[in-house]
Order: sequence, then C-alpha cells, then structure tokens
Amino acid sequence: MKLQRPSYKELDRKIRQAKEAVSRGRISILNPVIVAADALGLGISFEGIREILLTLLGETKPTDYVGQHPPQRSYEKEILLFELLAFRWDSKRLGCKIYLKFAFQEDRFWLVSLHEARKD
Repeated sequence: MKLQRPSYKELDRKIRQAKEAVSRGRISILNPVIVAADALGLGISFEGIREILLTLLGETKPTDYVGQHPPQRSYEKEILLFELLAFRWDSKRLGCKIYLKFAFQEDRFWLVSLHEARKD
C-alpha cells in the first residue's frame, strides 16, 4: 500500500514549523499587492500580519488541509519547486471560512495566499 503524502503527522509538523518561523519574524510574501488586497478584505493590515498569522496558524489543524496529494510544487521564481500547503477552515478569529496557502524555504515562511475561502 502506497502512503499518501502529506500525512497527518507531516502536516502537523509543517504547521508547527510555520508558527515557529512566523513567531521569529521569518515571513516573506510572494505577491504582496495581491495578498495585501485580500488581507484588507478580511480587515487585516500588513502591520498586524505577524500576529494574525500566528492566530490563524494556531487555529489550523492537519485535517484542514485541502491541497493536493502529494503537495503541488510552486512554479513561482522565488519559491520554485517548493511544496505548497493549502488549508481551509472556519476561523474563530475572523468569523469566516479562511483559505491559507504557504510554503517553506529553509526556515522562512512564504505567504502565498490568505483570503476568505471561495464557495466549494
């Protein structure tokens, strides 16, 4: 039987790594203009992005993963071929269903997408 990636354990580890990177301020934003526009739609300012990311990552569980199996790889130059991890869940903090996609580059958290989830 072939194991399906990412596993629950792997996703749990990735969420913990994301929280650690964000708490250390190791955050990069792939498309700042797009992410800023989406964040404003959620009532989030870039000045508070670190705190809101920590809160949102604290709400995220491995069972919220909605990405591909195995994870899709990025085609963007800055994070070329890094795995993209996508999550969707009902955020208590923001009061709506959130979609969050990120990647890692060594110990750096790359925010790819953060917005209200589109209709299923």
